[in-house]
Amino acid sequence: MSHTIAIIGGTGPEGMGLALRWARAGERILIGSRNAQRARDAAASITLRAGGTSWVHGMENAEAVEAAQIVVLTVPFAGQAALLKNLKLSFKSGTVLIDATVPLAAAVGGAPSRTLTVWQGSAAQQAAELVPKDVAVVGAFHNIPAGALSGENPVDCDAIICTDDEDARKVASELAERIPGVRAINGGRLENSRIVEQITALLITINQRYKVHGVGLRLTGLPIAEPQS
Repeated sequence: MSHTIAIIGGTGPEGMGLALRWARAGERILIGSRNAQRARDAAASITLRAGGTSWVHGMENAEAVEAAQIVVLTVPFAGQAALLKNLKLSFKSGTVLIDATVPLAAAVGGAPSRTLTVWQGSAAQQAAELVPKDVAVVGAFHNIPAGALSGENPVDCDAIICTDDEDARKVASELAERIPGVRAINGGRLENSRIVEQITALLITINQRYKVHGVGLRLTGLPIAEPQS
C-alpha cells in the first residue's frame, strides 16, 4: 500500500533524492517548500526522472503537511526550529514525522565536519518538543548521501531508525527498504539519534579526506532479517 509522504525541504538535494526513489517505488510524494512555485518546479523535475505513473506534486510547506500521513524533514538545522513552530498547527493527529536534520556547525558558520551541541540531546529530540504530542517522531536517513539517492544504482547504505514509537519505526523502516540497496537498522530509542547525527559529520570528514562525495554507512555482522525487539 502506498503512502502520501510530504518532504519538507524537498527542493534540496537530500529531499529530491528521497522523493525520486520513493516516487519510483510507487509512493505518493508531496514536495514542500516556502515557495510553492519552486516546489512545483522540483516536482516536475522528479516526475520527469521517475517516469511511469509516478505521483509527485509541489506545494507550500503547510499545505503539504496537512495533506500527508508521513512528513520527512530534510532542512538545514538553522531553519528546523522556526519551521516546525510555524507548521505545528498543520500536523494531523497520528502523523509520523521522520527527521533527517543534522546539527552541523555550518549552521553558525563553522565547519560542516563538526556538530553543534543541542540541549535537547539531538535535532530529532528538538523536533519532538516542537510538534504536537500526538505526532510520532523518528530520526532517520541522516547518513545516506544525496548523490547516491539521485543516481540510478542501488544505494549501498544502511538507514539507522531511532524512535520511541514502534509503529513509527515500522513505517520508517518500510520506507527505507523501498529504496533499492538500503537496509533498515533498529537504532533503538529516539535519544540515540544524537549518535547517528554525529556520524554524518564523520562521513563528511571522510569524503573530504578521500576527495569523494558518496560515503555512506554499512553495518556488518547482522542477520538479514531485522529482529522484532
